[in-house]
Amino acid sequence: MRRSLFKKYLIFGIVILLTSFIALSITMYIFVNRYWEAEKKASLIDNAKRVADVIESSSTYLPAAHMLIIDKDSPVGLTVVNMSEIIDADIMVVDNTGKCAYCSSEDYDTFASDQLPSYVLAATATGEFFESGTLDGYFPKARYTAGVPITTQTDDGDVIVAFCYASTPATFVSGLPVTFLQIFLTAAVIMLIIIIIFVASMSYSMSKPLKQMSNAAKKFAVGDFSVRVKVTSDDEIGELATAFNYMADNLAASENMRRSFISNVSHELKTPMTTIAGFIDGMLDGTIPPERHDHYMKIVSTEVKRLSRLVTSMLSLSRIDRGELKVNRQKFDLFSLIITILASYEQKIVERKLHITGLEDFRSITVNADPDLMYQVIYNLVENAVKFTDEGGTIHFGVEETRYDISVSITNTGPGIPPEDIRYIFDRFYKTDKSRSIDKKGMGLGLFIAKTIMRLHGGDIYVESRVNEFTTFTIRLPRTVTYASPSNDESKNKYVETTASNETEE
Repeated sequence: MRRSLFKKYLIFGIVILLTSFIALSITMYIFVNRYWEAEKKASLIDNAKRVADVIESSSTYLPAAHMLIIDKDSPVGLTVVNMSEIIDADIMVVDNTGKCAYCSSEDYDTFASDQLPSYVLAATATGEFFESGTLDGYFPKARYTAGVPITTQTDDGDVIVAFCYASTPATFVSGLPVTFLQIFLTAAVIMLIIIIIFVASMSYSMSKPLKQMSNAAKKFAVGDFSVRVKVTSDDEIGELATAFNYMADNLAASENMRRSFISNVSHELKTPMTTIAGFIDGMLDGTIPPERHDHYMKIVSTEVKRLSRLVTSMLSLSRIDRGELKVNRQKFDLFSLIITILASYEQKIVERKLHITGLEDFRSITVNADPDLMYQVIYNLVENAVKFTDEGGTIHFGVEETRYDISVSITNTGPGIPPEDIRYIFDRFYKTDKSRSIDKKGMGLGLFIAKTIMRLHGGDIYVESRVNEFTTFTIRLPRTVTYASPSNDESKNKYVETTASNETEE
């Protein structure tokens, strides 16, 4: 069964938390145990010394038998019993052989039958003894045991006559360790619950946009590009959601342009083919008289050229997509190229009474570029300028040279480009004249191809426009030969967004 990212995050977080709490608990147990042992050691040794002092000052010592006599019912015995109850520990007095001579515990008979290990006596004789355990099996269960020697004054000096031991069970059933552990475990459980809730919430917030993206991607697959992911954070997930929405916007725009392109291509193919077929059928069946054949053949020729331009644009687009559009650099005169292209539009310029200015300032401009590709770029710009200039308007050519590059601008008076269109004019299939009232032949590919060609030359193309005043397209060619791959990143395009608007391109 597929495990969701939310469950993975949640389980991973809980495992980390539990591992951390277990490690913390073990660490705290070790430190508390050491602290508790240290406290017990200090307390038991201190109380064992006090009991030893009382016994040394009040008990009877028999030098001949080398024995210390303690009567359990005597004041000394009662004092030792009371001290045993106060410190909550058993008090034992052991002779030099390790045999228990006195024990405050009711299990005296149990201990009296055994002898303490010799290593315990030897260690106690040095001054102090402490151990946590059974003393090599002397006790049935682990105990904290502390011991000190009991000495008496003789003619030969201080002599060890016995040993005093204070012993208590080595357990956490009461006292500070239990209280501490109860506090710790209670706090740990509360914190664990809070952190699990927090981890669950964080995991859900992280996985939710990813799940939304997954659902949106599924809808994209069936052509629905309307879904967007809500951006709720500024972290990497939020950045991913923003990028996803940006991608969705681009996909939606591309889909709209694709549909528009298909519609345009269908129209562009259907109209000339219908015209060609109708006129040819008319000439073949005699509907069109022979004396009108030349007239209609000219119309057929125009429509064939129109189809040729469409096919050429589609082939150029295909070459761009496959990365096969290459630059064949040659040195040629850019000014002569501009004059040649203008000459091909002489009839239209005269018919529309357009004024051409700025050429008197030109001189021979030698560039190192692909003449065929540059012809395509400038032809497209001149065609747009002639097409969209108001009748009797002006087309102005400008040139600017620096030590680094050469810039040629083509400015035409006319309707200009609306601000909402200017950022898209270099996109493939985009047409500002959606009504096709002016740009009847354009496919929305010319400026995209021109932009790509200029990028391949290491240059660029820019647009500046003001509605109902002018539109200026500027191409820039570097003097130093560089190569730049074509890019569809519209963020790198330079736009002067005034009240601008583009002219549609073929």
